[in-house]
Amino acid sequence: MEEEGINWAVRESWWWAGAAAAQLGWGISIYRKGYSGDSRFMPFKAFAVASLFVGAAATAAVGSARASGFCSVEDMKISGANIRRKIRSSNKSTKQQQENTSGEQEQH
Repeated sequence: MEEEGINWAVRESWWWAGAAAAQLGWGISIYRKGYSGDSRFMPFKAFAVASLFVGAAATAAVGSARASGFCSVEDMKISGANIRRKIRSSNKSTKQQQENTSGEQEQH
């Protein structure tokens, strides 16, 4: 059962990667063409190009998260809590090591 979920996530990540690549490619092609036409449409074109770049970045981020196994916000919350716990424990161990080395240096 778990293997089916993993395969589904991998298959779905290709769609996200394809969408991100298409948006990025389209944005680059519009940007390279430059501006041509009526000057009143220039702000619209600039907004469209910026939206394509932002959309490509967001789509790539979601796709990589989905490919990593994050299927819900709850999964991300759990992962964040684990990362914070590991950072705190490594900071505590570093402080203890510093205290031990400073205590040994004072004894010599």
